[in-house]
Amino acid sequence: MPMNLLHRKLCSSGKWADYVAEELPRRLEGFELGDNVLELGPGFGATTSVLAELAPKLTSLEIDDASVAHLRAKFGDRVTVVHGDGARMPFEDNTFSAVVCFTMLHHVPTTALQDAIFAEAHRVLRPGGIIRATDSQLSFWFRLLHIGDTMNVLDVSTLPDRLARAGFAEVEIEHVPKQIVTFSAVKSG
Repeated sequence: MPMNLLHRKLCSSGKWADYVAEELPRRLEGFELGDNVLELGPGFGATTSVLAELAPKLTSLEIDDASVAHLRAKFGDRVTVVHGDGARMPFEDNTFSAVVCFTMLHHVPTTALQDAIFAEAHRVLRPGGIIRATDSQLSFWFRLLHIGDTMNVLDVSTLPDRLARAGFAEVEIEHVPKQIVTFSAVKSG
């Protein structure tokens, strides 16, 4: 289901890009992303702009055709933009040093598909690689912004078990109710 007009305008705005440029480095503080990073669901590319400066090699996986074209035009050869589904990633096992996704998991329509994304992230990570992600939590404004959009908010109480079932260890979760959940986990081995 496509994003509604208000949501698209917000996520493609300079204000949102400025917010992400300020906030995202703080969300990554203390985490070594390594040499080959996979970003899931970059959308309009605000997070990609930040990650492109931090990662020696960045691949962005995007499911939306129009967004893929926009990202390729915007980043050229600085970022490898791949059209594909995070629940069925077109990458070899043990490829990436880190998998990251920011404010996109609530756009995945079912918990089963979110779990498939976690399992695929585990598969494509190298042993010792990390997943680092943030997502918004349910609030009045968040609900209002998503009228007519897909909105499947992560259940923080089940997240540790879901990540463990995908094969992850060392799960860490930071949660600010009605605002944000930030989590990380490691592929053992």
